[in-house]
Amino acid sequence: MAGRTTESTMSAAFDWFQHLLRLHPEVTFFLVLGLGYALGKLKIGSFTLGAVTGTLLAGVLVGQLGLKISGEVKQCFFLLFLFSIGFRTGPQFFRGLRSDGLQQALLAGIVATTGLVVAFIVSKLFGYQAGTAAGVVAGALTESATIGTAGDAISRLALSEADRQVLTNQIPVAFAVTYLVGVVGAAWILAQLAPRLLRVDLPAACRELESRMEGNTAHAIPSRREIEFRAYQIDAASPLAGMTVAQLEVDIGGQRICVERLRRSGAVMRIAPDIVLRAGDALSVSGRRTLLVERMDGAHSGLHEIDDRELLDVEVELLDVIITSKAVDGRRLGDLAKEESARGVFVARVSRAGTPVMVSPETVLNRGDVVSLVGSARSVEGAVDKIGVADRATNATDMVLVSLGIVAGALVGVPALVVGGIEIGLSLSVGVLLGGLVCGWLRSVQPRLFGRIPGPTLWVFESIGLTGFVAIVGLNAGPDFVKGLQSSGLSLLLAGALTVSIPMLTGVFVGHKLMKMHPGILLGVCAGASTATPALAAVQEAAKSAVPTLGYGVAYAVGNVLLALWGTVIVALMT
Repeated sequence: MAGRTTESTMSAAFDWFQHLLRLHPEVTFFLVLGLGYALGKLKIGSFTLGAVTGTLLAGVLVGQLGLKISGEVKQCFFLLFLFSIGFRTGPQFFRGLRSDGLQQALLAGIVATTGLVVAFIVSKLFGYQAGTAAGVVAGALTESATIGTAGDAISRLALSEADRQVLTNQIPVAFAVTYLVGVVGAAWILAQLAPRLLRVDLPAACRELESRMEGNTAHAIPSRREIEFRAYQIDAASPLAGMTVAQLEVDIGGQRICVERLRRSGAVMRIAPDIVLRAGDALSVSGRRTLLVERMDGAHSGLHEIDDRELLDVEVELLDVIITSKAVDGRRLGDLAKEESARGVFVARVSRAGTPVMVSPETVLNRGDVVSLVGSARSVEGAVDKIGVADRATNATDMVLVSLGIVAGALVGVPALVVGGIEIGLSLSVGVLLGGLVCGWLRSVQPRLFGRIPGPTLWVFESIGLTGFVAIVGLNAGPDFVKGLQSSGLSLLLAGALTVSIPMLTGVFVGHKLMKMHPGILLGVCAGASTATPALAAVQEAAKSAVPTLGYGVAYAVGNVLLALWGTVIVALMT
């Protein structure tokens, strides 16, 4: 009797909870988001589901209760995601259209286009409809934006509402299965199979390139500081006595140091390049740690380190700067370091389209790159005026730019021609993506005129925009998802494997044989072309180097645009 009562109570509680979710879809939405992010943290060996896949599966699970959320809400989240992606990758996308980025952009286009062609052929062979074909493109090539652009294209087909819904619900089924295949497949092919096919020792090849570039591959700030400020006293027998400050700064093995302050006869002097150093002088110096430890301290230099608070009391700044100057765009760090404005300033990190790039004298800076400068506050401020705009931490986001950018993109994308019952045009989704690209590029060129979106805010827009969209897709497709998986699951595994492997191998072959790319950079381009960040991480791990990041930025920007556009194209081809 007690057991029956407990069961009845649990049933009543479940009915009440289900009624609450039906009555308040906003609560349902956040329930799916919470479950999705939790599922996304689960690990299968070294593989993590990720927030997107986790949220899709959570939506499908809760969707079994027959809960629905308005499609207009879904579209709002998706447009926010598309604009954010475009804003972040805009500078690199337009860089890829220029001569110095054209080779990487071309290879990215070849990989993305091959993926579309393979997905189309495979879908025809397996008898898939347009929705499933679009899901294969989105999942196998790991571009979630394709889900939305394909859904947008399906909504404009001259079909009944019921038929359009069937096609739309096919997309998440194919995406969920092929996404796992795409992520794992791209990582394995690029990190493990490709180096064997190329017959190269990938770590050795990357070390050789780093050696030529005299690279520093550190991207994080470890407990061991890369840039140091130290004080030394010149001994009587030091070979440095009699040198000028300018001579000391250039006569240290070709590497850069900066004399910040000088004490003579107890008084701190103002630094000038022509000051002649004397025995007994004390000076504070800034530079890379390895240089100061190996070259400045010891009997061979006639210096010994001292702790002089006044000399070392230099106001130091670590500042992110957005590159906007035409005079800097396309130039090597090594060349820029020789200019007077770079005196006392060191580069700690370079980030391109949100991805860290290897730092070395050969690293080429592009407009839109974010460079982390370290040095005295006075020196850093002087350098900022020459290269771009300080990107100081702030909570303010220019929502005027975000809103009007989305509206402007929509006005470009919505107009379409009707041919044979099919609307042909950019589509709302692709138009908004292009709006984001243009706004991101304009921000990199004229940051004082075009508003700022802080990095954390941009991450929220991208993450919540995409997972919010996917959550509603999963909810609305819930009941049909299981049926579709049962009928097409095995064939989708094969379709996903073919759609990820053939483009990757094509890219590796073309890049190696025809374009003669360095293998590390080549694999980074292939990872970027399929927007496969986990694959980039796997390649970096296999290469034991950050060299692959040099090929990722432009390819990632081009891949984002093309793969999003393929959602519209594959629907048109299949119908």
